[in-house]
Amino acid sequence: MLEAKYYEKKLKGSLRCNLCPHYCNLDEGERGKCGVRKNINGKLIAENYGVISSVHLDPIEKKPLYHYYPTSSILSIGSVGCNLSCSFCQNCDISQTTVDDYPWLRNHTVQQVLSYNDQYSENLGIAFTYNEPTVYFEFMLDLAKESHIQGLKNVMVSNGYIAPEPLSEVLELIDAFNIDLKAFNNGFYKKFTDARIKPVKENLKAVRKAGKHLEITNLIIPTLNDNEKEFEEMVKWIKNELGEHTVLHLSRYFPAYRLQYPPTPIETIKSLFEISKSYLPYTYTGNLNYTPGQNTRCHQCGSLLIERRNGYLTEIKGLDGKGKCSSCKTQILKNL
Repeated sequence: MLEAKYYEKKLKGSLRCNLCPHYCNLDEGERGKCGVRKNINGKLIAENYGVISSVHLDPIEKKPLYHYYPTSSILSIGSVGCNLSCSFCQNCDISQTTVDDYPWLRNHTVQQVLSYNDQYSENLGIAFTYNEPTVYFEFMLDLAKESHIQGLKNVMVSNGYIAPEPLSEVLELIDAFNIDLKAFNNGFYKKFTDARIKPVKENLKAVRKAGKHLEITNLIIPTLNDNEKEFEEMVKWIKNELGEHTVLHLSRYFPAYRLQYPPTPIETIKSLFEISKSYLPYTYTGNLNYTPGQNTRCHQCGSLLIERRNGYLTEIKGLDGKGKCSSCKTQILKNL
């Protein structure tokens, strides 16, 4: 445990957390919506500082990041807690819990996490993932600082629900982001995540403005966010606000947590994929075996650049050592 950043004291021992747009007001003994930041004796305590639920060496493509050092592996860590309450959460066992209720937690120092790197000579860096990294903000920043000192990269897989000031601190230390854009209407966010869409959209623009590598994931849920007109509005917004070469991952939904809808029809994913490709040439599909939605082709000449097969088997086919298309010399990747 550690005293948290970004909070202010109120009357009679109460306080307000300023880490995310919920701005939770907490009386003594209360936790925020995230379940891991608690008012203890008038101080906001990060209960999950250094508390790890998962440590794995993953393919970078699993984050998913398809245009950031493809074929690399990255040390991935997670804790517990989340500041969204998604009824369809795919990692609810660690995200929708507290340090008191999840029995398989292990305490780590920054150096203990970095020591895992000694086992993996080809490791790219540290990915903050599995549950929402914002809610273990202090440990993420401390680890990211030391990671950079050792010449490693930092990746954040996030729901994008963070307040502007802490985001500015994150942007100094995180090199690449995959951010969930869960739908393109506020009603969906309010009903199914207990949050708002506006901060996510603003933070996506902030990440792009900061020049960080950015990819977006959209989980497609039948009848809830698969309306083609609304989806087209979303990809138009991404093109206009974030750039037409922004990478978008369309992920197939499967029943999880409190939402037991049937899996997304494959034809729905294919249809939305085609709509997206007309605006965003680097659109991909996840959670299904669909070759056109896995491989990377040059947006200029159509040449096959990166081939991906089941199990995150990735092979660079048509890129030179500088990330340019070998056929037409168009710059495709900045990080190869």
